[in-house]
Amino acid sequence: MNARTEPAEAESDAIARPPLVRELLLVAGLFLVYKLGRMLATGHTGEAFRNAHHVWDLERAVRLPGEGAVQSLLLHDGTLVHLANTYYATVHFPATAAFLIWLYLRRPAHYVWARRILAAVTAAALVVHLAFPLAPPRMLAATGLMDTAHVYGPSVYGSPQTDTLSNQFAAMPSLHFGWALMVAIGLIVATRSRWRWLWLLHPMLTLLVIVGTANHYWLDAIVAAAMLGLALAVIQLPHRTRTTAGRGQQAALAPADEHVLVGAGR
Repeated sequence: MNARTEPAEAESDAIARPPLVRELLLVAGLFLVYKLGRMLATGHTGEAFRNAHHVWDLERAVRLPGEGAVQSLLLHDGTLVHLANTYYATVHFPATAAFLIWLYLRRPAHYVWARRILAAVTAAALVVHLAFPLAPPRMLAATGLMDTAHVYGPSVYGSPQTDTLSNQFAAMPSLHFGWALMVAIGLIVATRSRWRWLWLLHPMLTLLVIVGTANHYWLDAIVAAAMLGLALAVIQLPHRTRTTAGRGQQAALAPADEHVLVGAGR
């Protein structure tokens, strides 16, 4: 991941690293606000199931591939479906946290940019969760899909009637997919390795997992990608100031000037 990263490092050095304590408090605060917002969005069971039927019917109307095809592939092997459930339960937050920590330490400018985008997408997602509660496909009988986490484990959700720590009617948009896609894009932009495009495997695998385990519809991922695209268009990556760029140019020209002066003395 660090191969051929000199240009990115030079640009990142032009931006001061934000104070660590402030960033920890900011990220923790954003996370708590999001969790509180999701909890406030619970209790709309009837509306969530009506919306789920609308989403399911819309997907069939526009001829999106059935989520059941992906789940069928997973169900061919109990180990495979267990791994998919484990990926869903354990990769989402740690991967995003590791991404932000690495950017903070190695690419401060990219860190600020990525943090702003993740915050914007998450805030927009919270608004959609409040305005459009949606039951996941594992809860909708019309899909014919299995709750793989409940059957094969591990599961991060309890019964919707007793689980007060999460809002299970917040399927759209899928932040599992949105965050994974941002992690891939952020690492591709921040590095120069010829292998950096392999980071796209993370959102691709995440997409197959969230659909195959019946936690999300295809449209959940499509909406998340659209929201991320809008955030990327609005929030631009900071560039070096003219003063900083001038210093870099002067430093680059210094060896050449010195060489000319030495030659003139001969």
